[in-house]
Amino acid sequence: QLDPENTGFIGVETFASLVHSHELPLDPAKLDMLVALAQGNDEGQVCYQELVDLISSKRSSSFKRAIANGQRALPRDVLLDETGLGFYKRFVRYVAYEILPCEMDRRWYFYQHRTCPPPVFMAAVTLTQIIVFLCYGARLNKWVLQTYHPEYMKSPLVYHPGHRARAWRFLTYMFMHVGLEQLGFNALLQLMIGVPLEMVHGILRISFLYLAGVLAGSLTVSITDMRAPLVGGSGGVYALCSAHLANNWAGMRCPYKLLRMVLALVCMSSEVGRAVWLRFSPPLPASGPQPSFMAHLAGAIVGISMGLTILRSYEESLQDQCGWWVLLLSYGTFLLFAVFW
Repeated sequence: QLDPENTGFIGVETFASLVHSHELPLDPAKLDMLVALAQGNDEGQVCYQELVDLISSKRSSSFKRAIANGQRALPRDVLLDETGLGFYKRFVRYVAYEILPCEMDRRWYFYQHRTCPPPVFMAAVTLTQIIVFLCYGARLNKWVLQTYHPEYMKSPLVYHPGHRARAWRFLTYMFMHVGLEQLGFNALLQLMIGVPLEMVHGILRISFLYLAGVLAGSLTVSITDMRAPLVGGSGGVYALCSAHLANNWAGMRCPYKLLRMVLALVCMSSEVGRAVWLRFSPPLPASGPQPSFMAHLAGAIVGISMGLTILRSYEESLQDQCGWWVLLLSYGTFLLFAVFW
């Protein structure tokens, strides 16, 4: 009746009266988004397909364009001003402001967030790393600089360019660590940054980004530091951290965001510096070269390039974006080059 010519569009005023007269139970955030979309197109009309996408919690690039064009003035601090929230909803609000730089994205995530599926990937990786470290620590009776123990470096999980034929080592080295300091640093960042990222972006995107950083780290070592072994999940950790910092810097609501950025860079730089020192100036004589530090740099490059695209495309289909395919092709080219090298 409202669209006799079957164009798929109706006026905003008509849609507003329809919602009011029928008392449709739509989320306020979704209504605001639909109006933003309507004001973003040339006719200023509500699109039926966009309404269906919103009801089914599906995002599209057209919504991003509507917000980017500045045709919708968003209320400020809507979530921060909301009172009477339980502990978990306050935590979800904190995650929204910590991970997402756009106010409308935060509102979208806050209202459509579901507890299932939980962020199990980063928790499972961290737990496995701790268990493996404890097992080797108890077995070797060594909790610091475990790589100086010859039996530790014989582990089937450690990556070494001399054992490239054992393909599982390209990934399993992420479960091994030099000592308590490296394990603690990686576990802390995985839980503080990786878990919120997984809550927002989902297990598929974050696991792909983390494993891409890990794989890039081992392949980079096999090219640039062919005599050194490799342990630790720093490649994946640095991929997550660099992508998060690059994506969220402009939208951080924390008044001390510069201080936080400096502290993060200092911690990451000191960890890389320590790895370089252990590689070239080990404090104790060892039977062979100490673990390489190139995985840190490779993970950071993966995060800034591929990871930044993944995080900026919150709730949007990656397969519809040309930039994503360019980065994926570049990463695949690097993998092929490293393998053949």
